[in-house]
Amino acid sequence: MTEPNLLTTLNTLITEQRNPASLQMDSLSAFELVRLINAEDQKVAKVLEQCLPQVAQAVEKISAAFAAGGRLIYIGAGTSGRLGVLDASECPPTFGVSAQQVKGIIAGGEGALRHAVEGAEDDPQAGIRDLREIDFNALDVLVGIAASGRTPYVLGALEYARGLGAVTVSLASNPGSAMSRLADIAIETPVGPEVLTGSSRMKSGSAQKMVLNMLSTASMALSGKCYQNLMVDVQATNEKLRARAVRIVMQATECDQDCAQQALRLADNQAKLAIMMILSGLDKQQAASILAHNRGHLGRALQHS
Repeated sequence: MTEPNLLTTLNTLITEQRNPASLQMDSLSAFELVRLINAEDQKVAKVLEQCLPQVAQAVEKISAAFAAGGRLIYIGAGTSGRLGVLDASECPPTFGVSAQQVKGIIAGGEGALRHAVEGAEDDPQAGIRDLREIDFNALDVLVGIAASGRTPYVLGALEYARGLGAVTVSLASNPGSAMSRLADIAIETPVGPEVLTGSSRMKSGSAQKMVLNMLSTASMALSGKCYQNLMVDVQATNEKLRARAVRIVMQATECDQDCAQQALRLADNQAKLAIMMILSGLDKQQAASILAHNRGHLGRALQHS
């Protein structure tokens, strides 16, 4: 799995090429530098249009995995790993899921979130060990993330997951990569050379974050974690989120603040249940029962109330 001539390989990667637009960046003013970076960043969203079919395919697989009791697991090294951990960590407060349902793994462990762990990405066996530590299984979906598309740590994990029969997804900025060839679904985001040559935390990192946001948010939406465009499973764990829960109930039902707060108290601060009670006129037990019967999809539950 280790490449015999890494220098030759790097010479072929889009993410390692020099960007003609930034050859003089060491002589630019502050404003010229940020204008240049902004101009390059604007290319990212356009590039992602080309991979939307693959992203949607992955979303369908992730949503199906959730319904079957499976998990979404991100794995990567460096910036890629950090972005996976970031997206995963936002899912519990936003969607009311457990910290186990969406999980991010980074080469080198938790310490690598703040400090580079030299050599961690070069060990394919480490990727396998890290999946075994979380009891990764065939019900789960693995998303391997690497701008280069060749990180041994991620390749090892993808190969192991495939061997278990799990759905595998690759997210890489170089087309036709080893990761793309190995995964069931290949999401390729060829955003081109970086402003700072080889610094894939920039455009490649932006593309990765945007795709990861799509994967988690769209999968959660299909799983009933939103009503209209409201995050009705938000966990009201601080003052801001408690206020947001009140606003969500008010926005969903067009009720006043007092009504929303009273419904939330009756619903044990569950915004979705409070909305169901107000719009259906049912009591807490009846509303909860219909929601459960509709697997938490509030829109469907209201149709059957």
